Amino acid sequence: MYMNLFKPTTFTWEQLGLLKWGVLLIGIAIGAEWPDAFTPYVLPLVVVGLILCIPPALAWVREH
Repeated sequence: MYMNLFKPTTFTWEQLGLLKWGVLLIGIAIGAEWPDAFTPYVLPLVVVGLILCIPPALAWVREH
């Protein structure tokens, strides 16, 4: 037996809000602890982040 990590899951808006806040706070903690480690990679990280936001944005636009 194995655990399927990609099974469909439905979250309530409270659960999703808590997840987003948790990820945000972890990101702030990592950024505060290791700013010099990520400075050379800021532009590539921003570009990859923007590219990853394109599919959800297109899906949202198509639905509305």
